[in-house]
Amino acid sequence: QVQLVESGGGLVQAGGSLRLSCAASGSIFSSTAMGWYRQAPGKQRELVATITSGGSTYYADAVKGRFTISRDNAKNLVYLQMNSLKSADTAVYYCKAIGVVTIVGRLDYWGQGTQVTVSS
Repeated sequence: QVQLVESGGGLVQAGGSLRLSCAASGSIFSSTAMGWYRQAPGKQRELVATITSGGSTYYADAVKGRFTISRDNAKNLVYLQMNSLKSADTAVYYCKAIGVVTIVGRLDYWGQGTQVTVSS
């Protein structure tokens, strides 16, 4: 069982910055790929960024150059630094543990989400 708790969301003006954090429970964190996703009202949940256990990263085109995903394996934390925020970035942001190995196979785990609102 993996538990994920996001924090750091809030209200920010366009052009501003926020840093989201995701705290993960369990000893599997360092070997697990992690991701940030977001869901805006009326839209499907979409991938924002991922980071492998080795630190390789991937970004959606919409956030490339503005957002940075990172991880601290010693603290079981994954971060999303968001700069130059736009109103289009307004969404609930979710942390995801990707493909965690369990006795029933690989499973994904989600956090509860944190709201990010960008005012124009």
